[in-house]
Formats: sequence, structure tokens, C-alpha cells
Amino acid sequence: MTDGASCALPLLPSLVTLAHGGGGRLTEQLVDATFRRAFDNPALAARHDGAVIAHAGVRIATTTDGYVVRPIVFPGGDLGSLAIHGTINDLAMCGARPLMITAAVILEEGVAVDLVQRIAGSMAAAARAVGVPIVAGDTKVVERGKGDGIYVTTTGVGVCEHPLDIQPARVVPGDAVLVSGDLGRHGIAVMSAREGLAFDGAIASDSQPLWAPVAALLEAGIEVHCLRDLTRGGLAMALVEIAATARVAIELRERALAVDPAVHGACEVLGLDPLHVANEGRFAAIVHAEHADRALAVLRATREAAGAVLAGRVASGEGVTSTTAIGTTRVVEAPRGEQLPRIC
Repeated sequence: MTDGASCALPLLPSLVTLAHGGGGRLTEQLVDATFRRAFDNPALAARHDGAVIAHAGVRIATTTDGYVVRPIVFPGGDLGSLAIHGTINDLAMCGARPLMITAAVILEEGVAVDLVQRIAGSMAAAARAVGVPIVAGDTKVVERGKGDGIYVTTTGVGVCEHPLDIQPARVVPGDAVLVSGDLGRHGIAVMSAREGLAFDGAIASDSQPLWAPVAALLEAGIEVHCLRDLTRGGLAMALVEIAATARVAIELRERALAVDPAVHGACEVLGLDPLHVANEGRFAAIVHAEHADRALAVLRATREAAGAVLAGRVASGEGVTSTTAIGTTRVVEAPRGEQLPRIC
């Protein structure tokens, strides 16, 4: 759930349109006008990837998310691995070591049994790879034509084993902004598979669990102020949300950001900004400026963040800007619509 002004529901697209990924920023306004208002509490108000609750001297993190990606199988992953990675990553962005996952699976009548078995196997393999058990779940079947094969909702529980308060409100002017790798591969991989598009060079999703590089930062004693995975809306959406919550400005150096040449070419053909395209295995880390160089070295020493870069800094003011390769400055805005629906 992200920041945004409340608005009257008649100004929004229909719920049917929103449910099919056409809402973008308007979806966030719907969230603010309905769910955030109805569920209002301090944990939700933090506007983070999950909630961190102190109980009996332990800080427990939890998160939940639904996955409706189409196609169900795409280059570099499938619905099952994506659901597990996404939940682990949301916990990691809270600075929490993942402990367990639960899953709810919605099946459409007539879906192929071998596809269901593949997705279950992918979920199990992804969870085992990070040592996180899937401990409970639920399965429902809906009538033929009332679903889209398989939907998965996962909930994760983790524990924060450090004293840091990692959330957008902790970001302050002077902080350094690090990005863990190249941008846009997941969104373009899913879009190319969905539409049967062929680009120069193979493009596979970057979907992967991110707890290992986050744990490395924490174990190294890096003063981490905020972490955010770069999912729907990409790097642009993540930083716009953080800047708005922390009431700061974020200044990017575009030349520092990495984009695979095949992804860059695909974005040019499709008219997309790589900063707006989703990732499922990349994150931004905002750290104390004095720790920036060490944090970068720690990330680059991990397999998952070997391509990490120092992408920019936090300043006084508001909004997000980027210095382009030719030295001009442009305003970085959140996508105004869901450019690539059904990518997670």
C-alpha cells in the first residue's frame, strides 16, 4: 500500500478495470480511499513492504501478497517461484529473516493437473532454497471461466534480529541510494512471453530471493535506513513513494544505472522507460552516506547483488530527479497507469 491522496470513488475506473491491472496510480488512490482508511493503524501507516510488530520483546515482520501473473510460466520463472520470491523479498525489505510462509491457491475448473503440479513444485523448490518452510495453506476451485488457471496468495512471517528501524520515514538528506543490479528484466521477460515478441538477445526474469544480500548488509553493521524491492512501477515508483513518505528529494545519476542492452532495446520499441519497468530480484538500499562505499562492496560480494551501483543521493526538498547522460535533469514520476499489467 503506497502513498497518495484520497479521492472519491466515482473518479476512479471501475473495480473490474482495476482488478485487471489498469489502475496504476489510481489503484493506489483506491487503496487510500477505502482499505487504508478502513484498516488504519500505526503499522499500516508506515507504508512499507510489510508490517513490523513488537511482541514479547521480539520484532515480528509479516507481509501478504497475491500473484496473478500471465503467462503462468515465463522465461526465468513461473507463478510458483515468483510468489515465494516476492514474499521473502517483502520480509527482507523490512530487515526480517524469513521464518515461514503460508499459501492460498485458487484453481479454475479444468486447469491442467501437470501445470498445478509444476507450480507446487516451483513453490516448494524456491522455499527450500532459502530454508523457509511452507507451513499452512488453503485451496479453492472456482467454476470454469471464473478464473485464469491459477492464482496464488502468500503470507510470510519473519523476525528482525537487529536494532535498526528500517522504513521510509528513516530516510534523511545526505543518505546514499544504492541499487542492487540492472533494471527492467522481469517486466520485459513477461511481456515478451505474453505477446510472443522477439527481441535481440534472450531476456529472462530476474526473479530471485533477496534475503542473502540484505543479511550481508546487516551483518556488516551497515546503517541501513530503508530497503525497497523494485516491483510494480520499477525503480521510479519505489523512490517516488519513499521520497513522499520521508518528505525528501532523491537525486539519481542515470549513467550509474545498469540496463541490459536487450531490455533497453525492447523498452525503446515498446515506448517504455526502464525506470518504470518491474523487477522481481532487485532492490534499492538507502544507507548512511558514510557507509555507502562499504555497503556497495558488501552487496557486490553477493551473488544476488553482484551488479550493485551507487545510484544517487537523498537531498532536502521533494520529488525524484535524474541527471541524464548528457547532463540535463529530468523529473522522475511514478507511472500514471499500469504499463505492464499482470506481471506479478
